[in-house]
Amino acid sequence: MTHIAETFRALHVKGDPLLMVNVWDRGSARMMAAMGARALATSSAAHAFTMGRPDGGTVTRDEALAHAADIVSVTDLPVQGDFENGFGDTPDTCAETIRLAAEVGLAGICIEDIALPSAEAYAFDLAVERIAAAASAARALPHDFVLTARADGIMTKAYDTDDAIRRLIAFEQAGADCLYAPLPPDMDALARICAATTAPVNALVAGPFAQHSLADFAKVGVGRLSLGSALARVTHRAIYDAATAMIGDGEFSALTLGISGDIIDEFLT
Repeated sequence: MTHIAETFRALHVKGDPLLMVNVWDRGSARMMAAMGARALATSSAAHAFTMGRPDGGTVTRDEALAHAADIVSVTDLPVQGDFENGFGDTPDTCAETIRLAAEVGLAGICIEDIALPSAEAYAFDLAVERIAAAASAARALPHDFVLTARADGIMTKAYDTDDAIRRLIAFEQAGADCLYAPLPPDMDALARICAATTAPVNALVAGPFAQHSLADFAKVGVGRLSLGSALARVTHRAIYDAATAMIGDGEFSALTLGISGDIIDEFLT
């Protein structure tokens, strides 16, 4: 019998990107699945928002695991866990996080190279050791599991594109299945990243990259697209705009823009 992670792995094709939709609760997971998503993922930021916390190392591993299990429980789609820095600095911690993530039914997780809650990147050697330990733990599982290694320092300005590529090449050599450098300077930099590696590359559709189409990402060789917290922040934008009008001006017309409850119900039944 095919394990869900095998299905997930097969969806990663360079130049034919999988759209992996980041969700934040059972309702958003069920709605995206009903609308045709082929894979889902948690979002550390979106999850933190639901708990009344800011993004960036404010969610514990136990909380992230419970949240992921909640998402997995309502869908047959592959689900990836956004597990920040693996919830610890050491390679052993990253390996243990892999094992725990597999136990709750996740098809894979991503691990970044930022020493949260700071914006500082781990030293190169330690960053590679962390991914090597995670990959070893993934390969020791009785079933497939997709490990995504993230070079987040390109986003936090801890290093440039050349350094991100150096790290991603090393992460691939250490056993990572998918590679991810969120928000490089531009599409040309993203194309360089895709060309420098053989493993599929994830691109974050957020900020200026949301102006590009799926075909644009395919053209530069991307293998997977994720949304991070972008979709969740669309909902928060709607809340912010409506509340600003209601509380600030006593004006309620934004409430007429809401989707019909009947439509939502159709996706959830």
